[in-house]
Formats: sequence, structure tokens, C-alpha cells
Amino acid sequence: MASVSTEAPPAPALLSPGRPGYRRLSLALFVAGIATFALLYSTQALLPAVSDGLHVSPGEASWTVAAATGALAVAVVPLSALSERFGRRSMMTASLVVAVAVGLAVPFAPNLAVLIALRAVQGAALAGLPASAMAFLAEEVEARALVSAIGLFVAGNSIGGMSGRIFTGWMSQAWGWRAALLAVGVAALACAAVFRVMVPRARNFAPRPLRLGAFGRTLGGHLSNPLLLRLYAIGALFMVVFGGVYTVIGYRLVAAPFSLPQGVVGSVFVVYLVGTFTSASSGRMVARLGRRGTLYAALATTSAGLLVTLVDSIVAVIAGLVLITAGFFAGHSVASSSVSHTVKSGRAQASALYQAAYYLGSSAGGAIGAAAFHSTGWAATVVMGLAAMVGVAALTVYGTYAARRAATAAPAPL
Repeated sequence: MASVSTEAPPAPALLSPGRPGYRRLSLALFVAGIATFALLYSTQALLPAVSDGLHVSPGEASWTVAAATGALAVAVVPLSALSERFGRRSMMTASLVVAVAVGLAVPFAPNLAVLIALRAVQGAALAGLPASAMAFLAEEVEARALVSAIGLFVAGNSIGGMSGRIFTGWMSQAWGWRAALLAVGVAALACAAVFRVMVPRARNFAPRPLRLGAFGRTLGGHLSNPLLLRLYAIGALFMVVFGGVYTVIGYRLVAAPFSLPQGVVGSVFVVYLVGTFTSASSGRMVARLGRRGTLYAALATTSAGLLVTLVDSIVAVIAGLVLITAGFFAGHSVASSSVSHTVKSGRAQASALYQAAYYLGSSAGGAIGAAAFHSTGWAATVVMGLAAMVGVAALTVYGTYAARRAATAAPAPL
């Protein structure tokens, strides 16, 4: 009589470059990243046109961005819990479907209040995608390839942010801001379809029942981890700069001394290509400089870019935006991948907390940056950004000190 094996079947091999499925996974999350940023920031490049079209102040119009990012920050942790039960793939699909449906309704908002409400719903819907994507990659991709894989997802974010802003800028100039928002919705629908066709099934995910007590303990454990708290703060501070600069830059460029038309202002966002390159090459940067070394380089680059933008020259402004974008995406790629690398369980919750901090930073940066600009001018927005980079420097220096102290205190091996 044949014996029956009681051993569990071996876990499927993790994906890495060159293995079947890795390319499909990378492409699927790349287009998901495009749709996420295109939808989330769809009104950012259009703020001057929205202000004129709805007869509202720049500060009021900026809430069409802040409402979306703020709602995402609030919803990302609860939706990450649902992804533990229903799966990362299902959560990402549902998030895209709802966000695209709302995106197709956004252009028909009759007034600012409805527009802000729809944008908040859209941001909350998108919350299911970033944290689930990070956890999905951490479960399916080898650790040595994780930074590069997450970098490709972040690169998709940058492509979506760039193409959405450029496209909407010219569309708005030709046919108005509502037509521009409708075009973004249609493009995101195409991305959602590609994502669903290409994304492979999860091979290493095991559904877990929804237990609020265990969920709370997982969150508490992450929030009591000093390293994770530093990573969350670093992501938020980088996003304060990025959110503030890109919310305000349109108003600066349509005003004197630049006086650029809306289409040209939108085209300035081509500098997002720098973020695409930086994100995709972040794995190589970490290999050469280490994680903290890459963070030092990112904050120095971002700070230099902020200072360069103080010059009233379109060449200087674009050069500064290039540096800010490169530094931001490098810092974000390292911080977000470090979160996934640090935790061994509750990855979705750890990534969700990072995303919550990250998008709260975006909301704060957009609101504070707009208020600073419209009260004092561009220099005040730059000061805000430099203060955030001082915070990143302090956290990174402290992290270096804490790591060295821990290594010194560790007992010598027997």
C-alpha cells in the first residue's frame, strides 16, 4: 500500500528578472501606477483653469487635489486589512474599477463642492491599490529584486503624473478643463483593462480572516517600531516638498514674469521622466551607496533643486524641477521598499501606514504650499520645502547613529 505524504507542498518560487511571470507582473503594476497618479493628480495641472472656470480662489481650487490625497491617506489602512482577506489582486482590481468610474463622472461636476466630493471618493477608492501593490510585490518577488520591482511601480506613478499633466494642459487649452478630465478617465480605463489582463495570480498569498484585535495589534507593532516610524516620516516629508511644489508651480508659471499659456505649463511636467529613470534605477543606487547613502543623495538633490527654482528664469525653474523630481523619486523608492524589506509579517498594514503618511504629506504640502505662495510668494514655498528636507536629514542622521549604536552594543559572536 502506497504511503501518503503528509508534507506540505513546497511554496512556489519567488519571481525575479528572467523568470516567467516577472515581466507580466512588472508591466501590470507599471500601468496600474500610471492610472493611479494620472487619476489622483488629474486636477493639479489644471488648477488655474479650474479657478477661472468655477470662479473660485486658488486656495479653494487646491482642495480638488488635497481632498483626493487626504481621502486616500485615511482609507489606505482599512482597505489594506480587506486585502489580507480578499487578496491583493482583487483589491487592486476593485480600486481601479471604482476610481475609473468616478473619474468618468468628475468632468460633469456642476460646482466646486461636488467636484471636491467626487475627488475625495476617487482618492478613497485608489487607496486600495498602492499598499496592496507593495505587499503583492513583497510576497511574489525575491528580496534582491524588490527595490527594482517597486521602483518600476513608482516609475509608472511618474509616467502617469507626467503624461496626465501634459495631456490635460493641452486639452484644457484647446477644449477646456472638463474635456481634459474626461480624457484622463478614458485613458485610465484603458490602463485598468491592461492591468487586469496582465496581472498574474498570486502564488504566495494566504487569505486571513478579518480579526480587528489582531489587526490592531499588527498596527500597534508597526507604530512602535522606531525604524518604520522614521521611514514613514521620511516618505511624508519628501511628499510635502513634491506636493507643495507641483500644486503651486502652475500658478507661478501662468503669472508674471513667465506668463505661460496652460498648454505650455502642462508640458513643463515632462520633467517627470527624470522620476521614471530615478525610480527604475533606485536598485542600482542602493547597491552602490546603501539605503541611507541614497537618502542623503536624494535630500541633497531635492534641496539643491528648491534653491535653483528661486531664480526668475524658466531655464532655472525647469532645472530646479528636474532636481526636485529626481531627488523625490529616489527618496520615495528607497523609503517605500525599506518598509517592505523591514517587516516579515503584516506587510500590507506596514505599506498602508507608509502610504497614509506619504499622502498626508502630499495634502499638507499642497495646502501649506499654496497658502504660503499666495500670501508671500514662491520663496515661502521653497522655505517650506527646505524645512521638510532638514527633517529628512535629521531622521537619516539619527538612523545612521542608531544603527551604529545597535551594532556596537550587539554581543560578539562566540
